Amino acid sequence: MAKYIYQHKNWTEFTWNDKAINALFGEVRLMQGKIIGQMNALGFSAKEEATLTTLTLDVVKSSEIEGELLNFDQVRSSIARRLGINTAGLVPSSRHIEGIVEMMLDATQRHNLPLTKKRLFGWHAALFPTGYSGPYEIEVGRYRTGEIQVVSGAMGKEKVHYEAVKAELVKAEMDKFLDWFNNDNQLDPVLKAAIAHFWFIIIHPFDDGNGRIVRAITDMVLARAENSSERFYSMSSQILVERKHYYGILQKVQHSTGDITEWLEWFLLCLKNAMLATESTTQRILRKAEFWKLHEQTPVNERQRLMLNKLFDGFDGKLQTSKWAKITKTSADTALRDIKDLIEKGILKQTDEAGRNASYVLTDFRLE
Repeated sequence: MAKYIYQHKNWTEFTWNDKAINALFGEVRLMQGKIIGQMNALGFSAKEEATLTTLTLDVVKSSEIEGELLNFDQVRSSIARRLGINTAGLVPSSRHIEGIVEMMLDATQRHNLPLTKKRLFGWHAALFPTGYSGPYEIEVGRYRTGEIQVVSGAMGKEKVHYEAVKAELVKAEMDKFLDWFNNDNQLDPVLKAAIAHFWFIIIHPFDDGNGRIVRAITDMVLARAENSSERFYSMSSQILVERKHYYGILQKVQHSTGDITEWLEWFLLCLKNAMLATESTTQRILRKAEFWKLHEQTPVNERQRLMLNKLFDGFDGKLQTSKWAKITKTSADTALRDIKDLIEKGILKQTDEAGRNASYVLTDFRLE
């Protein structure tokens, strides 16, 4: 079996081929600037909306990578409340969701603060407020004292994908990592985000939650790269899309002797794809902002506002009276009245289907 990277002397003196990554790195930096430029042209409420959407996706998708499905509306509400964003349709969220949101916001909104052992332990405790991961009791708010293997396959036929650094070496390895993280300012922050991600995953310092914590660290360094706590693209969403490749490349580079060029290439490409995916979201947010600008004097009730925002955010399936009633928790009669009112105001129109199958869509609009 090939040696793991951490079994080599001075393993954290990573090397890479600048030529191989320069073009991609340049593209990523250019796109970051372009996205920030586009967003700054949006105006305050649309920018706030974009940040709220991105942070929500980041939390939801980061958990989904670990196989855990969180309620989108609960996550969104928790973030909106903590950032003081006034948005319709807030719902209460569970203690578990509050903990995950707390960690993500601490990383992105306070990105310039040092990353300390105490801070990491706080994040870990926020992720596992009960001291359990599923049915298993885990060591919370401290480095692991046991060994960790990443395995797959049936019992008795397990395949070991990775054996993490020995438990007794974790503290020394993390001290070195945190010292580099807080004091080495020579690297471009985008490359630093990529290296920090890889380095932390190799150490695997916690019993559980390493993936979510490392994605928060990545977001933290990317926020530093842009010198802004506003987030307009979600790396976690893109990692979820490329999950198979993500694990494949980690598995390959964990056996390198210190050259991490392939990992950096993958990371930069993933980041580029995350930013490309944002462009379509930006268009949607722009359109939503235009709509509300056009209708700032139009009287609409809270239910109508909630449903119109849902249509802009990407509504699943067709908008019918029954769905309206269910989402807004009203009677079918009230739902129909709300819809007819919006048709009269020229905001909604009925599609070709009639009767019980009647559905409604937004009318085309443009700012004069």
